[in-house]
Amino acid sequence: MENLDRLVNELRKLPNETPWVEFKHNNYDPVMIGQSVSALANSAALQEKSFAYMLWGIDDMTHEIIGTDYNLQTLKKGNQELENWLRYLLSKNADFEFHNVRMNDKNVGVLIIYRAASQTVTFEKVDYIRVGSYTKKLNEFPAMQAQLWDRIRNSKFEERYVKQDLEMKDALRLLDYTVYFDIKDIPQPTDMAGVVHYMLEEEIIVKQDNSLYAITNLGAILLAKRLSDFTRIYRKAIRVVQYNGYNRLSMLKEYIGGKGYVVGFEELIKYIEALIPTQELITGALREKKSAYPILAIREAVANALIHQDFSITGTGPVVEIFQNRIEITNSGTPLVDVKRIIDNPPKSRNEKLAALMRRLRMCEELGTGWDKIVLTCELLQLPAPKIDLYEESTKVTLFAEVPFSSISAEDKLWACYLHACIKQVQGEQLTNSSLRERFGLKDSSSGSISRLIKEAVEKKLIKPVDPTTAPRYMKYIPIWA
Repeated sequence: MENLDRLVNELRKLPNETPWVEFKHNNYDPVMIGQSVSALANSAALQEKSFAYMLWGIDDMTHEIIGTDYNLQTLKKGNQELENWLRYLLSKNADFEFHNVRMNDKNVGVLIIYRAASQTVTFEKVDYIRVGSYTKKLNEFPAMQAQLWDRIRNSKFEERYVKQDLEMKDALRLLDYTVYFDIKDIPQPTDMAGVVHYMLEEEIIVKQDNSLYAITNLGAILLAKRLSDFTRIYRKAIRVVQYNGYNRLSMLKEYIGGKGYVVGFEELIKYIEALIPTQELITGALREKKSAYPILAIREAVANALIHQDFSITGTGPVVEIFQNRIEITNSGTPLVDVKRIIDNPPKSRNEKLAALMRRLRMCEELGTGWDKIVLTCELLQLPAPKIDLYEESTKVTLFAEVPFSSISAEDKLWACYLHACIKQVQGEQLTNSSLRERFGLKDSSSGSISRLIKEAVEKKLIKPVDPTTAPRYMKYIPIWA
């Protein structure tokens, strides 16, 4: 991290320790550090600070540099690195960085702690807070606890600062703002102040009370020239991994997106497109390439993973994994809507500003139409239905390559039948035996097996007949919720 010495000197100017700054000499007790990370992260949120700090090698009375004998980055708890031990016992939303800086020929240890986001930070499942210069259990101070939770609930990831106290030119230097003007198709202002006007309007950067500028998480995650310039959100860079075969035993290629999502999105999609199999078809005098997956579906599924990820879950970013027969797209967090209503319900995002700006910059479809397009494009190519799997802290969307109807599992056939009914419903139509046969690319002779599939979907309460008294051959079906 740059300018650590300046940071240390600014913190040394404080008259006393604060709820978000603590000075130490040589006390590296692991439990004390764990409790302090919890207390300082929560206090930073309460005090509306982006970061809290623990400094070693600073006298806690005079704030003179006295040096410290150890290096935070090499300390161990038993046989385990201290950082790994702490991360295991701290809650998932805890985020911190160990640094070491040489000042006045002495070592100073710097622990930078990010404010609590989404929930309080706990250590061994207990949340702590700083009261004056002491670390206390949060539940001992109910008024402070209520105030802290109020601050956390009203704090949005996109609005928080990822870099602050920057001159105008330094803030702009870190962002690829030209992409913004290109996509919006508006002339780029010729002067810095004109560019800053748009960046302020979009809350990509913010003017601080001291007249300097801060870059928000929103600005960095979307428009960073290099995500590595922003230590915390660099972990949110998207990874693309290609495997040989059907499992993760043999990796062929790996790509890590080093740019902001908007800056690197088209390059990312082209990279994925280059890895998936294509077939060259000759129709008359024309040669046409047919991809194993609909590119629009990939584009929407990847954009959804970026938009809907839970940024409070640290240490992990969106991943696209390409196998011989499928593509899996995983992001942290679970949807805020019922996946069975993902076609017709308006989407909810925990990152509304991010979602809105990504839509304005044409990275994804208008509100509520993304999943329609994913399902429709898979249906048009008669592919198995895209699948959504929910885990404790993540969501995985799987797109499948072509599979014969007889090889699709019973569960996946039912899910495809349900999604087909949902798509028909939002289009003002209904599922029929004929429409479902066409969806799977089956001939009229398969109407019996499709009838059995429809019957099972009705029994499982996924779909229902529009009019149960209609003759079987004219029967139409709608989703169970319609």
